[in-house]
Amino acid sequence: MGSIITLSAADRHQFSAYRAGRPDAPRAVVVVQEIFGITPYIRAVCDHLASNGYQVIAPAIFDRVQRDAILPYTPEGMKEGLELRAKVPLEKTLLDLSAAAEGLTTEKKGIMGFCWGGTLAWEAACRTTDFAAAVGWYGGGIAAERALTPNCPVQLHFGAEDAHIPPSDIDAIRDAHEDIEIFVYEGADHGFGCTDRASYNEAAATLAMQRSLSFFEHWL
Repeated sequence: MGSIITLSAADRHQFSAYRAGRPDAPRAVVVVQEIFGITPYIRAVCDHLASNGYQVIAPAIFDRVQRDAILPYTPEGMKEGLELRAKVPLEKTLLDLSAAAEGLTTEKKGIMGFCWGGTLAWEAACRTTDFAAAVGWYGGGIAAERALTPNCPVQLHFGAEDAHIPPSDIDAIRDAHEDIEIFVYEGADHGFGCTDRASYNEAAATLAMQRSLSFFEHWL
């Protein structure tokens, strides 16, 4: 189990974060939330990484507009999450991700995000130099930002049945970045990694996590 800490971004914004793992663990990762906040699922991801020898920080991105926002996995929760997301400027979010990276003690740091967090992991990989490796799970905004060039190795995971991210988007990312590892899971929908969503797919989630950990072990 982890604990709640307080971090300060470069613009002096203070925000909460979930921290797990030993501070002297040899590998370190920033975990980036979905649009539902630092949910029990996101904490469980952090705890899982910690059990595999990582120090982990998951910043509360919504703290800039609503403190301690944890939303349900319902249409209403999604609507509220999208509204909150729209109020958080990308440049401010990147400051929070950088502050989270600074809170980790290793020289090389990874970033791993889910849904909106998957897109933010891509943005952070391209717009900062804080990370040595980035992993994105079903980031719906990556295709629109495929012209960006990542500053570190990137691995991406998508569900073949994801109505939010059509195959044409995945193909567009592949065409723009032939060097990026991209995995597509048959029978998997959007949010297939989340145990608290109806779209949870255990086989796809297990394989995607194994590939994510192997990727980090290689680069961090």
